[in-house]
Amino acid sequence: MSSLEEISFQIILHAGNARSSSMEAIQFAKTGKFEEATKKIEEANQSFLEAHHAQTSLLTKEANGESLAVSILLVHAQDHLMTAMTVKEMAQEFIDIYRKIS
Repeated sequence: MSSLEEISFQIILHAGNARSSSMEAIQFAKTGKFEEATKKIEEANQSFLEAHHAQTSLLTKEANGESLAVSILLVHAQDHLMTAMTVKEMAQEFIDIYRKIS
């Protein structure tokens, strides 16, 4: 497996974890468990940090002149990352709304 594939899978893994934590945060907020919801958002943030480290390694390689072929796997990884970021942003909004309602 190439380095590009490995990094793509790392991005997918960490983005997926972030998305899952964000969805769990919404479920906690829905039942009034705001402390647990906050912890899940923090977990999502940590997963995003890991995904961004992987992504940054690709950017560094390209900036250093290493030619990287764009693959469907990398596009898929980037799609996962962007979708997970949107879910986390919406999760935070839901948490804020549920907090106001309660």
